[in-house]
Amino acid sequence: MPRLSSFLLPAIVLAGAVSLLSQSGVAPSKADEDPTFRSDARLVVLHASVVDKSGHLVTTLPQSAFKVYENNVEQAIRTFRREDVPVSMALVIDNSGSMRDKRKRVETAALAAVKASNPRDEVMVVNFNDEAFDDSNGFTSDLRKLDEALTKIDSRGGTAIRDALNMTIDAVRKKGKHDKKVVLAVTDGNDTASTQVTLETLVQRAHDDGVLMYFIGLLNEEDKGEAKKAKRAMEALARASGGTAVFPDAVDDVERIALAMAQEIRNQYIITYTPNNQNLDGTFRQIRVVANGPNRPVVRTRTGYYATPDRGSRNASTSSPSPASFRR
Repeated sequence: MPRLSSFLLPAIVLAGAVSLLSQSGVAPSKADEDPTFRSDARLVVLHASVVDKSGHLVTTLPQSAFKVYENNVEQAIRTFRREDVPVSMALVIDNSGSMRDKRKRVETAALAAVKASNPRDEVMVVNFNDEAFDDSNGFTSDLRKLDEALTKIDSRGGTAIRDALNMTIDAVRKKGKHDKKVVLAVTDGNDTASTQVTLETLVQRAHDDGVLMYFIGLLNEEDKGEAKKAKRAMEALARASGGTAVFPDAVDDVERIALAMAQEIRNQYIITYTPNNQNLDGTFRQIRVVANGPNRPVVRTRTGYYATPDRGSRNASTSSPSPASFRR
């Protein structure tokens, strides 16, 4: 059975997607994309989901309803919008031995989520067991290629989901052409085979890399102790990045959940601010976003970032010594 890691981090408060960038002004790249930035004054970009007390998406709040805090100090919102921007998305699908009887339903659900997404999205498919495989050969918008990649079933071996996620985040950041980047992972247990990256490092990457992470965990057949560890790990990663982790009782629920996640990704607010504290001292800056509105709305966005002058070198020093590559 698959497993997910040594889970040493507590689940983190809210989640979201923030990109910390150096820059001076907002220069729109394309009308339907996130803003891209030049390089003088730092800007924090948040992709935020809002739900009411019943868990329903709230998509009509004005900018005046939001307040952004960094280390409990209110920040001035620089830009605000809610648009269905295209994304670079990676589907990371467990292909270990215990998934054999679940794969067909998971494939159907993943393809349904792609069809329900923005038609300008680009998607890649990563199947993993002991190793990770880029079975779509990078990003594509061709549904036929995605279907072929999803049906490459070789259900065997253990579960190296941390390693698969680590490699996938690298690929999404380096090769994804859209500013908004998402990983949607489906697994049925705890990590049993990762050797390249710890959970702690992966959660740190979730804070720093601006990639939204969504999880569907099919844990009802897993050992209770291992299922608890897997759940804590997926929740920590999702909350740190700004996504969600959902744990259905049956594989039949996966398609409904995947479609709900696709809808959320298309209905997020994009909020930017220039931090009052511009010091690049390497400290962790906690982010909290609140919203006023009917039915007690709750904002889910990235929980923070590390104020470092060179995120690339810091990540390289804290992740695996020699980055691995996908198997073909």
